[in-house]
Amino acid sequence: MSDTFFFAMEVALNGLMAGVMYSLVALGFVLIFKASGVFNYAQGVMALFAALTLVGIQNGQIPFAHVINATFGTHLSTFGWNVPSFLAILLTLGVMILFAILVERLVLKHLVNQEPIILFMATIGLAFFLEGLGDLMWGSEIKKLDVGLPQGVSDTIERVTYEWFGYGFFIDKLDIVAALVATVLVIVLTLFSRYTKHGRALRAVADDHQAALSVGISLRFIWVLVWSIAGFVALVAGIMWGTKSGVQFSLSLIALKALPVLMLGGFTSIPGAIVGGLIIGVGEKLFEFFIGPLVGGATENWFAYVLALIFLVFRPQGLFGEKIIERV
Repeated sequence: MSDTFFFAMEVALNGLMAGVMYSLVALGFVLIFKASGVFNYAQGVMALFAALTLVGIQNGQIPFAHVINATFGTHLSTFGWNVPSFLAILLTLGVMILFAILVERLVLKHLVNQEPIILFMATIGLAFFLEGLGDLMWGSEIKKLDVGLPQGVSDTIERVTYEWFGYGFFIDKLDIVAALVATVLVIVLTLFSRYTKHGRALRAVADDHQAALSVGISLRFIWVLVWSIAGFVALVAGIMWGTKSGVQFSLSLIALKALPVLMLGGFTSIPGAIVGGLIIGVGEKLFEFFIGPLVGGATENWFAYVLALIFLVFRPQGLFGEKIIERV
């Protein structure tokens, strides 16, 4: 076989790995949509905020330091210590749970039984608020995130594929870790959604808020729970993306690439988020490889959205989404 064929295989494998990274963000959207029927525009910013908070805690950075310095003329910067990665992750998870509680108490409880568009607009406002809060707390400069995850090309995969095919595949170790983490998350969240009391309550709340309340389900608890889980997923996504490309405010834009993933997989399917991400990741890489040179390149910027548009026309519920039939 020619080197072109093996190069295409390598491109496809890297596309699979990129798709997993997209899927990690899409998972957070699916969880909140399943619990409230609302698309959470703030999910991408939650990943950014979690990554910023993790780096800040790791480095012992004083929150709001540059605001305090500008106000009082001080020169505060750090507490003078570094926090171990595992402890910093636990503390950041605590911050995300606190954020979920505050969102429920200050925003969601006032919007019970409102139209979905009202809740969607609330998440847009929440996204801009959280992005500004992250800037004020931790600063806007690009930060390096290191929690000990392996990075660089896998020598083992390169050696094994060279022995098998005579062509070594270049696969990033971080992408492999992300794939394993995403697999575990999907399995755990799927089991939680289908086989636990709170998982069934989550689906009941999504179907009808008032009906769920009438059978004794605490809407407030379910919303705190699902936003906490979405915060955990955002933390995982923030760690992966922050380790890969640095913690910067453009990180929040990964939410835009999660949109086509959701349209393909379905807004209510946890496995669909993964499958949709894999299709987008492989599709955009192979399309760029085969078609990009013929049309001037840069097809990765728009391929996913064109594919999502096609799905909206022919299968709007996505591959795994539930087809909604309304009786009139």
